[in-house]
Amino acid sequence: MGSGIERRAFLVASAGLLAGCTLEARRPDGARLPGAGEQGCVPLAVKIDNVGPARPHTGLDRADFIHVEQVESGLSRLLAVYATGRLPESVGPVRSARETDLELLGQYGRPVLAYSGAQSKLRPLIAAAPLDARTPGEAPDAFFRAPDRPAPHNLYLRPARLDPRPAACDPASFGFRVGPRPTDGRPTSRYTVRYPAARFDFVWSAEREHWTVELDGAASALTPSTVLVQYTRIRDSRFGDRWGNVSPYTETTGSGKLLLLRNGRAYDGEWSRTAKDRPAEYRTADGSRLYCAKGQVWVVYAKV
Repeated sequence: MGSGIERRAFLVASAGLLAGCTLEARRPDGARLPGAGEQGCVPLAVKIDNVGPARPHTGLDRADFIHVEQVESGLSRLLAVYATGRLPESVGPVRSARETDLELLGQYGRPVLAYSGAQSKLRPLIAAAPLDARTPGEAPDAFFRAPDRPAPHNLYLRPARLDPRPAACDPASFGFRVGPRPTDGRPTSRYTVRYPAARFDFVWSAEREHWTVELDGAASALTPSTVLVQYTRIRDSRFGDRWGNVSPYTETTGSGKLLLLRNGRAYDGEWSRTAKDRPAEYRTADGSRLYCAKGQVWVVYAKV
């Protein structure tokens, strides 16, 4: 199965700086890292399978941000973003892109998007988007199939073999900040987000000071420090799959209600994103900025 994916279920994510809520990152010599859109900044986004046969995932411990989207038939997929240069040896399983990804990724400048493919009608939109798309057909040396899993849940990416190669960015340029938690909030040991055919439970571990993620009721080794539940409109898109199921489109620009989960508490707030090339802002009802805890950040798009 390759040295990078030998059933690495220990996806420990407590180390690492994340897009969404991160400390300022710098090079070893102290120089500032480039931000979104600046020369030398190349985030990597990978579309990740999230049904039972795709688990456990590989390489998600090094993702700075993980975005959760609804797809056809009420299922879910993940979009893992590597923004600070901490690349895993391999990551996956990799699956196909959706229209939602194009608007979502606008906040990351010009990222590399690694995915397994897309339906023909969506390909012109991907080609026109401000990103570098990479599929097995375009970068065959960067992808491989694991022999111990059934297709299509066995495609993996070796990030180091991509061209352009992902490079470290300043995570602060993506709109996330690490800082103090609000003074209010509700003690919360578990919070659940449901899609029609998928469920995410975030369970607080006071001992380890992070959330553990249960996927469809099953334990995983995913351990975000901060979870941003972004309530938004999820509507039908113009596209569908080969079986006639319509692909949902998640609106990631606009504004809406927000729930911030950190340090074992839940905080109500609001999110807003004014344009596709701008990051989201997260604030309390009185306009104060909401900060994240240090560690991996999940952004979960939930239907209003």
